[in-house]
Amino acid sequence: MLNSAGSGGNTRGFAGFAAIVMVLLASLFAACPAFAQLESIEDYPDVIDARVTATPQRARLIIDLSGPTEFAIVSLDKPNRIAIDVKAFELKILAPADVAGKGIVTAYTVEMAEKGRARTLLTLAQPAQVQQAYILDAVADQPARLVVDIITATPQEFATKVASDLAASLANQGAAPATASTDPGTHTPITATRPLVVLDPGHGGVDNGASAPNGTHEKDITLAFALQLQKVLIDSGRFDVALTREDDTYLSLNERVDLARQNKADIFISLHADSFQDEQIRGASVYTRDENATDVLDKVLADGENRYDIVAGFSVPQATPAVMDILVDLMRREMRKSSFLAAEAIVHQLEPSVALRRFPVRQADFFVLQAPDVPSVLVELGFLSNASDIANLQQSDWRDRVVNALARGIADYFDSTQKAAAATQ
Repeated sequence: MLNSAGSGGNTRGFAGFAAIVMVLLASLFAACPAFAQLESIEDYPDVIDARVTATPQRARLIIDLSGPTEFAIVSLDKPNRIAIDVKAFELKILAPADVAGKGIVTAYTVEMAEKGRARTLLTLAQPAQVQQAYILDAVADQPARLVVDIITATPQEFATKVASDLAASLANQGAAPATASTDPGTHTPITATRPLVVLDPGHGGVDNGASAPNGTHEKDITLAFALQLQKVLIDSGRFDVALTREDDTYLSLNERVDLARQNKADIFISLHADSFQDEQIRGASVYTRDENATDVLDKVLADGENRYDIVAGFSVPQATPAVMDILVDLMRREMRKSSFLAAEAIVHQLEPSVALRRFPVRQADFFVLQAPDVPSVLVELGFLSNASDIANLQQSDWRDRVVNALARGIADYFDSTQKAAAATQ
């Protein structure tokens, strides 16, 4: 039985523009109670670097900081822009890199707007809105970061946001700020029918999976991640979440797939932390199923996972008959497309938070990804054969970042599918 739980004008001059932006962002800053945390300008961190990547559908701004800080965001028109202010002592960069890629953000600038305040101004090719914005604490050699994700918006949505930002400022110079959250899906309304997410903690019972030199087993790591991710997703109020196992129980690969199919899951996510003979291999990645593996390592990993059933005394079911129903084949193709979109959404959220393998969206012939009617991905959290990955996997703050990133990726995937479905109606 599957265990589940629910849950101004065109002639406006630069001085006038700057004044309006200053008023808008100052009012947002003043309204934020968290600003008491930074008592003086000397306490503010420095802006170390900034970069923007863009596609026609979305863009991401990453600002590297010497420490956590507070920020405020407003939308501006004529022309369309998004301004992001952070409390900062000074800039450590002379000129940021050009926008990587072509899309909804065509250019950006980073400058000190005034003492204690650094401003990033994004120039938009079309109406857009902030999907989410959050601060990441520093970890290892990665500095603290502000991550701002931007997606397309209708002209009406953008105009409404511009008007609401201006109205909030003019109301009392201290209106409620744009809030930042790492909770998944806070930018979209909760639908009446919640998607079912099935989480599959790899291995279990007699099957330990990979093991680290210190005796840590893959089955324990994946279960801990799954339980924590389940809680974050349920707390968002957007999803029903089920686990294929909630304790140290063995399930065959076929049983895991059947549980997802029988319960009509909207997505199946298998969690793993593998090992490899090359101790230098490290980083997270997300797999979709393909009989032709991305590279030799992927083939080795998939074969290893698929053999666990045999080692544990079970045999993998025979392949489907040679004469397959055409509808099943079409369904499988559609699910693989959906799986790839889910993998891309998850990797997009993991990228600013954790070390990833090169080309992190990968393909391999993992048996647990074979369901023809459920979008399925396998997340490799890291390698238990690499010392850095072992340390991360056992570190609570690293686990928190990964879980939150996974949750945001899952929410992004369902946001995009719901938007696509609405567009066809």
